[in-house]
Amino acid sequence: MEINATSELQVRRDKLAALCENDKNPFVITKYDVTDSAKDVLASFETYEGKTVSLAGRMLSRRVMGKASFVHLYDGEAQIQLYVRRDDVGEEIYADFKKWDIGDIIGVKGVVFRTQTGEISVHANEIQLLAKSLLPLPEKFHGLKDTEIRYRQRYVDLIVNPEVKDTFIKRSRILKEIRNYLDSKGFLEVDTPILVPLEIGASARSFVTHHNTLDMDMYLRIETELYLKRLIVGGMNRVYEVGRIFRNEGMDPKHNPEFTTVELYQAYADYKGMMDLVEELNTMLAEKICGSKVIEYRGTQIDMGHWERMTMVEAVKKYSGCDYNDWATDEDARACAKEKGVEVDDNATKGTVLAEFFDAFVEEHLIQPTFIYDYPVENSPLAKRKPENPAFTERFEYFINATEFGNAFSELNDPIDQRERFEKQVAAKHAEDPSSRSEVDYDYLTAMEYGMPPTGGLGFGIDRLVMLLTDSASIRDVLLFPTMKPVD
Repeated sequence: MEINATSELQVRRDKLAALCENDKNPFVITKYDVTDSAKDVLASFETYEGKTVSLAGRMLSRRVMGKASFVHLYDGEAQIQLYVRRDDVGEEIYADFKKWDIGDIIGVKGVVFRTQTGEISVHANEIQLLAKSLLPLPEKFHGLKDTEIRYRQRYVDLIVNPEVKDTFIKRSRILKEIRNYLDSKGFLEVDTPILVPLEIGASARSFVTHHNTLDMDMYLRIETELYLKRLIVGGMNRVYEVGRIFRNEGMDPKHNPEFTTVELYQAYADYKGMMDLVEELNTMLAEKICGSKVIEYRGTQIDMGHWERMTMVEAVKKYSGCDYNDWATDEDARACAKEKGVEVDDNATKGTVLAEFFDAFVEEHLIQPTFIYDYPVENSPLAKRKPENPAFTERFEYFINATEFGNAFSELNDPIDQRERFEKQVAAKHAEDPSSRSEVDYDYLTAMEYGMPPTGGLGFGIDRLVMLLTDSASIRDVLLFPTMKPVD
């Protein structure tokens, strides 16, 4: 943007130049001794009254009344009023102070008192400019209809709309409580590679980059699963990772190209053990973060203390009226799909049709916390088959407010079965897209051949969970710096 000589932007730069000419450049200051916070002073006035405190933060308002002024200082936690008088801070400093701008970072030392109007304040005896704000704060930032500006300039959003910070404080608390819970259950937090040497056969698209030294393409991971299960093979029986995941796909209020998941694996457990863990963990989070098992999300009350459990077959029958058990053949299933107006491929199997019916008729009804379990083997390449019914797997997903929040398996640990499923998955992907770089992870299969114990595995997204527990409408509201299309 071209800056006019009379614009506020130029005025602020001229003020900085004048400060530098008079050896008062604020940017040479390296530290300031902060002893207290505005939040503590406001919360414990009786303790602080009459005591000297040292605060620092951003000047958000100033009202000059001749030889005295009132200022509101925001230190990142709370706003507090300052009373600044010329006779207390000195004539020269007070003259400089009156030239400072809204948005400047300042430090103040003074005595805590209450004004005649009852406002808790700090009577300054020292005040100092610590950093110059060269851009003015937007006057009408709060409540902007075009929230893209808030997402692009989160730093300004946090300054002008302090309540936004609460969402990200809760996000950190949620992560802390999850870690505390898993640690208490004997899980070990680990780190696995973000850059991986091959694009696995999963349906998600990868971001590709190039490693110059090795002269090879590498991929940003789309999951942490296969490395974590290698650790199960190695004897680390309970592991989890809070991991950043990258998928080269579309963006909408529930999806961002990079997002955070928790994946965990427990040897000698199954998917029903994972159900119990999910229910206990989410009930605990609702109580600790929201203060109640019953929370409100976008006007709907959600009871996080009550979870329903249905098989996919039961759910489809309940909401579509069609019973998987009535389909004797794949042709029967496809005929039922045609009757109900559900589009499926000409070679769709009963399991594939069941999954399509679930998407078409069931998910929108799952408002209260619900486990949907026993998925068809066709869409569960990493889950163990049910011994009594090999057409289905020991897998569940859980849904809240008609949104999928997590996915869990009794993990497939038969390396021969796993090899067949991987090779079919990769072949299907190449048939669909001949340019696909998808490969079978044969090193993972090698690990499995050393023997992996029966294992329960779970993965869930942190971002959607934070949206739920902070009543946020979009994933961009819970990401400090969401992915945005560049301006110009």
